[in-house]
Amino acid sequence: MVARAARRAPLVRDYSDIDYVVTSKAASRVPGLFVELGYAPDEEFNSLHGGRRLFFTDPEHDHEADVFIDVIRGCHTLELADRLELAERTITPTDLLLSKLQVVETNRKDFTDVIALLADHSIEDEDRDGVISLDRIRSVCSTDWGWWRTVTQVAAQTLEVADRLASAEEITAEAPARLRALIADLEASPKSRRWKLRAKVGERVRWHEEPEGVQHDHA
Repeated sequence: MVARAARRAPLVRDYSDIDYVVTSKAASRVPGLFVELGYAPDEEFNSLHGGRRLFFTDPEHDHEADVFIDVIRGCHTLELADRLELAERTITPTDLLLSKLQVVETNRKDFTDVIALLADHSIEDEDRDGVISLDRIRSVCSTDWGWWRTVTQVAAQTLEVADRLASAEEITAEAPARLRALIADLEASPKSRRWKLRAKVGERVRWHEEPEGVQHDHA
């Protein structure tokens, strides 16, 4: 998590698993690297999904590594193949934020991570590392109603948590205003014809996918 706020209460939490994103060109080198680091590959999962995702465990330290290839697939698909060089060691704060806001069944950890990102990063139009880019978020959400619906829904839920924390914790004071600015921008920004057509259907048809889980796939 690229956020200093995540290292201090009330936003600090334990991390037993780490998500990675690699390009498809680099994916063939990933298994050997993790084996060298002491991880064991999940052979069944990797054989079924290795073209888009790999999974490794470190039983000695009770750690897991989830490696996404080119995209993060959850409730929605976040394309990252051409964005992995925009930041060092991690994806950009904007893409990290989108990866959290696309989770329909959001939990406390996701709320905490979103608030930490918005506590530490300003919201700007420009798409560059170090800020939360409205241009990037608009490009994802203003052409896809499903993405828009999930992001605005989860942002609103996170805002309720952020407001409660900000009333007592200086560390989170910036997050509520930035969440409100994000929601307002997504409401007001122009939408594509495809977005408008899908919006007419609304929630009568499911607008998101069921996230792919390792245990679920083994069932």
